[in-house]
Amino acid sequence: MYAVIETGGKQLKVEVGSVIYTEKLDVKEGDSYTFDKVVAVGGDSMKLGTPYVKGATVACHVEKQGKEKKIIIFKYKAKKGSTRRKQGHRQPYTKLVVESINA
Repeated sequence: MYAVIETGGKQLKVEVGSVIYTEKLDVKEGDSYTFDKVVAVGGDSMKLGTPYVKGATVACHVEKQGKEKKIIIFKYKAKKGSTRRKQGHRQPYTKLVVESINA
């Protein structure tokens, strides 16, 4: 059985036991989190929501809060000696383990 959930403006296909990385959620490590925005549930038969499947939830366990590797943004204009800009960014994430899909 699998489900398609919506979180952080993105849709993710999840199965029981899968590890997912989402945009940072406001929960502590070790807590449980339930997604109620389930777009579709599949398995023996497919259930599609309009826009979400009523009564369907996905229960997850929060394993880690962290930041991704740093990316460097470097902007400059050629042949202009003083126009350079260097910036770094680390995107925060939440690592979740899917425990159950209730449909």
